[in-house]
Amino acid sequence: MSFVPTYIYFIAASFIASLSVFLMQKNKFSFLKYFSAFLLLTLIAEVYGSYLFSINRNNVVLYNFFSIFEFSFYFFIISLLIKNVRMRKIIRISIISYIFLAITNILFIQGMQTFHTITYSLGCLLIVIFCIYYFLELFRFPKSEKLYTNPAFWICSALLFFYCCGFPLYGLIIYWDKNIPKLILNNLENIFTILNISLYSLFIIAFLCIRTRKYTLSQS
Repeated sequence: MSFVPTYIYFIAASFIASLSVFLMQKNKFSFLKYFSAFLLLTLIAEVYGSYLFSINRNNVVLYNFFSIFEFSFYFFIISLLIKNVRMRKIIRISIISYIFLAITNILFIQGMQTFHTITYSLGCLLIVIFCIYYFLELFRFPKSEKLYTNPAFWICSALLFFYCCGFPLYGLIIYWDKNIPKLILNNLENIFTILNISLYSLFIIAFLCIRTRKYTLSQS
């Protein structure tokens, strides 16, 4: 499939790695089990979106609505990682509010055929804020632990890096002109590819580091 971008193979690898979570006994990282279905849907959406692009069909509607689902999923996952009950409720209320705002923006403001840069940028900003809160809470926790064996740390690191870097790029999409030089467009595409590869590579580490954790505990 020549139309498939490189990063989609990393999504596939991340999905396969996520299946290993089901082979383990119950543990406090059960939130990882939600990722298998999510990554499978992501893989399908990305392959289909790339196929539409390869045959010169509009894939904006697909990415508009899938990105809403994507943000909602990440908000939910981060809420499971937060220990503060009040903040957890705020994040879950944000899910409903974000879905409403994004759909309203797509249908009545920016339109179906335009990528929803306004609410996408808002979603990026919220994820960055929630991830920063997670790290503040993590480093204030009195009991120290090895972060490299904590899948929640890798998940939030992946999201923080991806959306910190992606926020200014996606936010500027609305200002892109059709006359932008091809070289600049190719460079932007390469940046998006690198960001996606980094995101799903860190997800893979999150799924596999539990084995390292179990090995470490067995040696102590």
